[in-house]
Amino acid sequence: MSSSLLHPLTSPFTTSPSKPNTFKARTNGFRVSCNVKPTNDDNNETQKLILPAYNIVDRRNLLVGLGGLCTAANLSNLSSALADPITAPDITSICKDATSNIKLEGAIRTEKCCPPSLGKTIKPFVFPKGGEKVRMRWPAHKGTKEQVEKYKQAIAAMRALPDEHPHSFKQQASIHCAYCNGGYTQVDSGFPDIDIQIHNSWLFFPFHRWYLYFYERILGTLINDPTFALPYWNWDDPAGMELPEIFLGDESNPLYDVYRDPKHQPPLLVDLAFNGSDKDPDIDQKECNLFAVYRDLVRNASDTKSFFGGEYVAGDEPIKSGDKSIGSVEAGTHTAVHRWVGDSNRPNGEDMGNFYSAGYDPVFYCHHANVDRMWKLWKDFGTPGHVEPTKDDWLNASYVFYDENQDLVRVYNKDSVDTRKLKFDYARSDLGELKWSKSRPPKRNVKSQAATIPLGDVKSLDQVKFPVKLDKIIKFRVKRPAVNRTDDQKAKSKELLLINGIKFSADKFVKFDVFVNDKVNVGTDKFPTPCDPEYAGGFAQVPHSERSKMKMTSAARFGLDELLDDTNTEGDEYAVVALVPRTGTQDLTIEEIKIELVPVV
Repeated sequence: MSSSLLHPLTSPFTTSPSKPNTFKARTNGFRVSCNVKPTNDDNNETQKLILPAYNIVDRRNLLVGLGGLCTAANLSNLSSALADPITAPDITSICKDATSNIKLEGAIRTEKCCPPSLGKTIKPFVFPKGGEKVRMRWPAHKGTKEQVEKYKQAIAAMRALPDEHPHSFKQQASIHCAYCNGGYTQVDSGFPDIDIQIHNSWLFFPFHRWYLYFYERILGTLINDPTFALPYWNWDDPAGMELPEIFLGDESNPLYDVYRDPKHQPPLLVDLAFNGSDKDPDIDQKECNLFAVYRDLVRNASDTKSFFGGEYVAGDEPIKSGDKSIGSVEAGTHTAVHRWVGDSNRPNGEDMGNFYSAGYDPVFYCHHANVDRMWKLWKDFGTPGHVEPTKDDWLNASYVFYDENQDLVRVYNKDSVDTRKLKFDYARSDLGELKWSKSRPPKRNVKSQAATIPLGDVKSLDQVKFPVKLDKIIKFRVKRPAVNRTDDQKAKSKELLLINGIKFSADKFVKFDVFVNDKVNVGTDKFPTPCDPEYAGGFAQVPHSERSKMKMTSAARFGLDELLDDTNTEGDEYAVVALVPRTGTQDLTIEEIKIELVPVV
């Protein structure tokens, strides 16, 4: 969409009669700083290429044009230097209907997700004052009577506001819709025809942290309580795996939402590896859930990219380009809870089962508070490799929100890292007492395994023509870079299974599971469950699409060091990888599968 089609927004909700709701169109372009490493090592000055401010230049075309001026050695550096961080525009001035991933004929929520304009300019973010009391977020299943009542009062106050108010229930829900369903473009970076998407990349964790930060402070302001703190759905603890009781009842409860799956009510436990179908009741769901959290935070999260997701910078299309990799929590427990709670009887899976509508269910914020807590716990463990991205394109990516004072504020990823400076925290947990942290799946009994994996028609990768279609179960023999590695070698680098170029229809829920070295069910199409050591993990996506039903591209990473030990296959030269489609994979294809050793930073 060209910038001329992006429309200004107006609202009767103004706070200053002297400041009309007017929008002045942007006429200038942008400046590009190309940080190419100097050839003189003694020169600390950064070389810069300054583009005309009056002319919007497409970096992709610029790179092609500069190719003849660059050597092969520095062309890749120039390409990286031409990137800029994702920068949200003035959300009240440039916005469009959020039509991505919504089947409009069955939608129960509006696709008009643009916020109201109060005629204000964007302010820089200022950290809370040092003397402000820390807001202590609390587990929803353990809330005191006072905590629960304040929470209900705050949500009721938010629901009572006019829809046009930036703090209203509708406007807060619409934030997720606009940022996730194509409401904003990268116009401030010179790409007015490319949408911003905050899922499926390294933006996932920081964006949602900022979203909750302002949401929490707005609720506190509505009930005049500067210490108000959100609850979190403590689904990583066995005692908190049911949908919290505070959200049950009927419409007299402000925390209730009618659009939830009626089959998934207490005492049923949430399925943290949900694939669209309910599991065998004989499965120990509690144990399975602990394994799922362990995989997301330990086994499949050994490095920054595996946990946060791949790079996503200005000029990248959310559908077709970018680093195309999803983080372990986002693809795992995060997506599972979204789909498990959403109403499976609705065509769009409202409310929680679709990004455009998820914010209409108060459970969404409670769920994401625990997702955010996973980031904090992952870092608190102090494991080597557990660090936030350090590239400027992550640190200086920014978003715009209305704060608790109805002011527009620009916030940056770099300022989201330290929760102490943001004056919120989570109920204290002894890291050694977190049950999932000790929930490594049990080692497979050798006596229950076949002596070897029957290969049959299982082909090695050099015998397979990629891309391959995942419309049925497929297996590959993947050569490993090394075998029988020592503990010291494993401490220096992690063995990862990489599934790249996953292309799928983005208008539906997608899920497939990955098993490695299954020696148990010989000669059948049955596989161990997500409770077993052969389960590497799954790839899952809540719908992301355009109305034209474009394909989306992503990737997934799975840790193998523990899995190979637990399946007694550390000495095998090849790993047998099985991909098992669960839902939405009829036209899904995969471009590459490989195993690599990734250094621990």
